[in-house]
Amino acid sequence: MASFAAAPSFLVRAAMAQGTAPSIDRPILIAIFQRGAADGISVVPPFGDRNYARARPQIAVQAPSREGAETAIDLDGFFGLHPSLSPLKSIYDEGHFAVVHAVGSPDNTRSHFDAQDYMEAGAPGNKSLADGWLNRYLQGTPKTDSTAFRAIALDSKMPRTLMGSAPALALSKIQDFDVRGGNPRQGASSDLYSAFEAMWRNSTFDAIKMLKSANPQRFQPENGARYPNGQFGQSLLQVSQLIKAEVGLEVGFLDIGGWDTHANQQGQLNQRLREYGEGLSAFYHDLGDRMRNVVVLTMTEFGRTIKQNGSGGTDHGHASALFVMGGPVKGGKVYGKWPGLAPEQLFEGRDLALTTDFRDVFSEVLKKHMRAADTARVFPGWQPGQTLGII
Repeated sequence: MASFAAAPSFLVRAAMAQGTAPSIDRPILIAIFQRGAADGISVVPPFGDRNYARARPQIAVQAPSREGAETAIDLDGFFGLHPSLSPLKSIYDEGHFAVVHAVGSPDNTRSHFDAQDYMEAGAPGNKSLADGWLNRYLQGTPKTDSTAFRAIALDSKMPRTLMGSAPALALSKIQDFDVRGGNPRQGASSDLYSAFEAMWRNSTFDAIKMLKSANPQRFQPENGARYPNGQFGQSLLQVSQLIKAEVGLEVGFLDIGGWDTHANQQGQLNQRLREYGEGLSAFYHDLGDRMRNVVVLTMTEFGRTIKQNGSGGTDHGHASALFVMGGPVKGGKVYGKWPGLAPEQLFEGRDLALTTDFRDVFSEVLKKHMRAADTARVFPGWQPGQTLGII
């Protein structure tokens, strides 16, 4: 079922802008949250750091070797990709896929709930903000040709990062927007239909008409792209369909869980990263030339402990790794200062130390790709630390 954020703003601003076709050259940002705290040093193993394998005698990803397939995929002689992420190596080699390592929130919480909230709010340690950083970006950059589909989360409920006064949509499936909000004889109750009509009057039905006219579902994967089965792959497929349908998508958000690997980390990550890598690769190749205007930004609330635990897993840590992918990305590189994994180099003696604040990355993407004029408003209380040059 589709849900709206900021109903009054949607009505007041009349966001449908009938008769205006969104430009195919408008910048698009797709944000992906890895919920559960992904282990950055397994996702992008620092095999060149001799302390890595020492800390994880059973679960370390082995250094690149000609002898076996289950070894790290060499990126630069020091860092590698987990072997299950092999579909992303060619994008890295093309220069449109980059890694930022030792990145995350400067807040030291190890609570999933708090850390996710801080990252989605864009304000570590600040519980007073009601809106999210993506919504604040949207608030600060009103578009005259905006549509109801400017900001969409492929989820059954509105994510924290898109909450706020700027209009946004949350829907599990594209077709639900039509079925649930359009015709009560196709599955929605008459009461729900009447409530939609009373609340939105013509605006929602104009949006439905626009979506039906664009018919995103008619767009099939191109360039041999094959999305993995499951919610993540299908969400990426639907984002691609919305981009191809040119309904005005500017910001897309989706998440993928399953990263809280306290036990049997190797088995869990093999499966999860295979789905993750196949999904991102399919999305990149499916969009083809359209990726010139698209940046995919990934994130996770924190990383994992450096040492493995007694259950073959890792516990809640500090810094992790994220990906940036797309046409405008200066890829083929691992960004960020590596802090080292020697005991004296670890955060609180147990975790990967933070050298890049996630807001430095997010802000750069907003400024250089999305053309945001004021990111200080998007990330209140933040002082710029470094410019990575990733876009």
